[in-house]
Amino acid sequence: MSTEITSAANEIHAATLTTATSTKPERTRAGSGSRRERLFALAPRQWPLAVALTVILGVQGWNITNYPSLSDDEGTYLAQAWAVRQGMGLSHYTFWYDHPPLAWIQIAAVSWLPELISPEGPAVAYGRLLMPVVTLSSALLLYLLARRLALPRWAAVLAVLLFGLSPISVSMHRQVYLDNIAVAWMLAAFVLALSPRRAFWVHVCAGLAGAVSVLSKETMILVTPGLVIALWQGSHPSTRKFSFVGFACSLVLISGLYPLYATLKGELFPGAGHVSLIGASLYQLRDRTSSGSIFTVGSDANDLLRSWLFHDTVLLVGGTLAVVLALAVPRLRAPALAGVVLVLVAMRPGGYLPAMYVIQALPFFALTLAGLAWVAVRMLVCPPFKTLWRWIGLAGTVVAALLATAAVVPRWIDGNHRALTASETSSYAEAAAWIRGNVTHPADTRIVVDNVLWLDLAIAGFEPGRGAIWFFKLDLDPAIVLPGGWRDLDYVVSSPVVRRDAERLPLVAAALANSEVVASFGSGDGRIDIRRVNQSKE
Repeated sequence: MSTEITSAANEIHAATLTTATSTKPERTRAGSGSRRERLFALAPRQWPLAVALTVILGVQGWNITNYPSLSDDEGTYLAQAWAVRQGMGLSHYTFWYDHPPLAWIQIAAVSWLPELISPEGPAVAYGRLLMPVVTLSSALLLYLLARRLALPRWAAVLAVLLFGLSPISVSMHRQVYLDNIAVAWMLAAFVLALSPRRAFWVHVCAGLAGAVSVLSKETMILVTPGLVIALWQGSHPSTRKFSFVGFACSLVLISGLYPLYATLKGELFPGAGHVSLIGASLYQLRDRTSSGSIFTVGSDANDLLRSWLFHDTVLLVGGTLAVVLALAVPRLRAPALAGVVLVLVAMRPGGYLPAMYVIQALPFFALTLAGLAWVAVRMLVCPPFKTLWRWIGLAGTVVAALLATAAVVPRWIDGNHRALTASETSSYAEAAAWIRGNVTHPADTRIVVDNVLWLDLAIAGFEPGRGAIWFFKLDLDPAIVLPGGWRDLDYVVSSPVVRRDAERLPLVAAALANSEVVASFGSGDGRIDIRRVNQSKE
């Protein structure tokens, strides 16, 4: 299994050394001129990648602030990043260990950029402007990973296009999800694990990147078996044990900073009067409402699967089959195993299946599909018999490629048309503008909102936590003190997520029941109503 990858890596390394040796005298004589010549010599081989990345950037970035609709999860992560920037801690409310904080700490480092572009625009919508950079980073890392698996350039570019242009990728990669950041770090870990240098420090860095990925989104730990296979294939037999020790120490020690943080705060174990890491983990694994089985019609998991397939059946169905078949191909085994584990976890009958879970599987689906395409082409074009059959195989390959393109491209163009033209965030922008223009004393006003609008209000001057109140914390966070209950509130903004969850939040339900609509934006189930609380009502 490792011999083939080892041979390919040695050839790449030898070619690199040969190039460096042969060009050294030229560098000495020509100086910077020879460097320019080498860059121009490389350009023709890399222009397909450059074109692919440019197209992906255009499709991902165009209309990004308008589609898809803003989600409460995006608002949560950007609000937490804002809290980190303001020195409020790891969250704008009590941090309860729902996710490791490293992803939104990374977002906090650059989240001030969208505010410079549009200070008055909806904060969550313009916060998405950060995501094309993450997507391009992941796409470039996926290309490097494909090349380190000894795939030809055309197959590596195909993987990038599948990853970046699938309609479900366009929809998911635009949104400020922790999974997008975690995937970029995990791809970096795979690239480092398969480095042709085979150096100890590179494999230590692979463990570090893997740890950053897990600390960005904890479910990325499911991918580590594939990362271990990649390290096995990318390490030299004579030094493999040292590579694994360095990798494991880096991965475990850096990941261990999260439970160490909880331990130092006295919040590792459940107890009275405080949140805990173990308590939050038990809630996620055991107590959270199950999504059901993806095979049970009517279950939340099945509905979620249908929504994924609505966006794109090609990458999801084809990728699921590809990761299984690719287990038989040694050089594709590492990403294939990562994809298989993710698929099996999604197929489990119980547990909670989040909407953004599919993001973690997309790069492995794309890579194995492109890899199997290369295997098929190689079998058809280079059969071990007469030249006539090679020409027949080449013709068959070209016809198959044209048919596949004709079948997939129109579907993807149609699927991405909505992403490039639709406007599904305008109601939030209008609601935020109405509140800024009509609520004249934000410092003295208490308004209950979802987490999409919360950040707009906090930036507009409403006191975080007491003036601008995230609806989910109204009943659940003891730090919010309302002696008069719902009568202490001035406004409640009824958005789709607020109406959906109000039945299990008594204070929110009471505020909605004892209020009247003063402004409404949008229509149907997606409308946003701003309601003034009738404080004198008995």
